[in-house]
Amino acid sequence: MGLDDYGGGQEPQPDVLVVTTNDVPGYRVEQVIGEVFGLTVRSRHLGSQIGAGLKSMIGGELKGLTKTLVQTRNQAMERLVEQARARGANGVLAFRFDVTEAADVGTEVCAYGTAVVLARE
Repeated sequence: MGLDDYGGGQEPQPDVLVVTTNDVPGYRVEQVIGEVFGLTVRSRHLGSQIGAGLKSMIGGELKGLTKTLVQTRNQAMERLVEQARARGANGVLAFRFDVTEAADVGTEVCAYGTAVVLARE
């Protein structure tokens, strides 16, 4: 598995800066736009479920499921950024993920935060 298979995040110099903090050093918040989120639900693949079941008996990382979850989280984050951009934001503060089981058929991933307009100090 390559780096992109098990990680995520933004490219350098994004047009919408997403951070987990409540502020950004060197910037001031000019306007709070409000909550934004990106949501996706992924169903489980039968083959990966069988593989995961077998792997759980002997232990170790479930690489197929890890890759799927990374893709899912990245998609949720992309949707969050699209929402922020569409509302005129250039930043998202207090960024978080929420992951839950969706009616026993898949996994729901929600990326959320507060959309803001940031200005350099």
